[in-house]
Amino acid sequence: MKRNPIIVCAFALMLLSAGAAGAQQAINSAPAVTSPEVHPDGRVTFRIFAPKAVEVWVEGDFLSDSLQDEAQGSYRAELREGQDGVWEHTTPPLRSELYSYTFSVDGLKTLDMSNVFIKRDVSSLVNYFIVPGTPGDLYTAQDVPHGTVSKVWYESPTLGTYRRMTVYTPAGYGSGKEKYPVLYLLHGMGGDEDAWCDLGRAVEILDNLMASGKCVPMIVVMPNGHVSDDAAPGAGPGGLVQPSFSRADYAASTMEESFPDIMKYVEQHYRVIRDKASRAIAGLSMGGRHAMRISMMYPDLFDYIGLFSAAVQPSIKRTDPLPSAPSGPYGDIEEALGVQFSRQPRLYWIGVGDGDFLYQFNVDYHLFLESKGWPCVYYESGEGHIWRNWRIYLTEFLPLLFQ
Repeated sequence: MKRNPIIVCAFALMLLSAGAAGAQQAINSAPAVTSPEVHPDGRVTFRIFAPKAVEVWVEGDFLSDSLQDEAQGSYRAELREGQDGVWEHTTPPLRSELYSYTFSVDGLKTLDMSNVFIKRDVSSLVNYFIVPGTPGDLYTAQDVPHGTVSKVWYESPTLGTYRRMTVYTPAGYGSGKEKYPVLYLLHGMGGDEDAWCDLGRAVEILDNLMASGKCVPMIVVMPNGHVSDDAAPGAGPGGLVQPSFSRADYAASTMEESFPDIMKYVEQHYRVIRDKASRAIAGLSMGGRHAMRISMMYPDLFDYIGLFSAAVQPSIKRTDPLPSAPSGPYGDIEEALGVQFSRQPRLYWIGVGDGDFLYQFNVDYHLFLESKGWPCVYYESGEGHIWRNWRIYLTEFLPLLFQ
């Protein structure tokens, strides 16, 4: 059957018009207000168009003692309504950092729809912004050579499944033949293989430190530490399952037992140097516990170990300080640690904030190692169990590797 060219042309024009209309919707959906506006002196102005609202607040992790809400554990300030239904609040000067926030409109928590920069932490969505300076510039993409981030699937015979992980290769990797050292970087209980990139700004930190010559070029492998999950929420064959903080596999040793599957894939598919002096492992919270135990189980594999706010506490609750006697709560692993330190790792690094709920466990573990004459570097910061600390720990840890 022949088609009338006029009808075909008209139909095509109709489709193009519909597509253009859809595109125009996106083009014309520019934010009604500018928010947040970061001023040169570090003040930040938040705005939201809410003409029928009665009460509007901004809540976030800003460092401002005068406006700190102790009950909320974060900065909380009320916006004032101005002209045309636009509510506004300007903070005092904030120090350079990456900050997160949300709005509360008449008690309803909502995102700042004028700010497209959004991150997910477990099942929570928040907006974020960066105040320039130090360390904010380190968390921002600069005009430097950039590495490549890949989401790869590997087979884990130990777990009987295929799993997803994130791999960072440094600038120039694709066009060269050089072999690189490798860092295995592990997330916490609420994270997945996307966490260090999305929340920890690991890619920006790595690019900027390497470009400035402050750390050696390396490959960084960021696996999923939950053995019950093949991948981050929505990225695996399980479909669009909503993320949950509760994990039944938190204490499962199968992460430690299956870790050689990750290393095998990496060493078969990437140009890495296959020796102890060229391998590092580090992690935060649950990932710190994994790094601690994996490095003990395989004492000949890693010369660099980093524990960031690590969950080093014993599996049973104890209120006494950690004794150095073999009968103490770490008595069951003292022999393994002895073997590990007899191999003389080049760096055993512990970082924790003085407001962290795991603070005393980390202090006690550090003192325990010292009492045995096992050298470690202890780094203490302010604040608690937060990404702001873990980003700092990563920037402190990276320059010490593979020297």
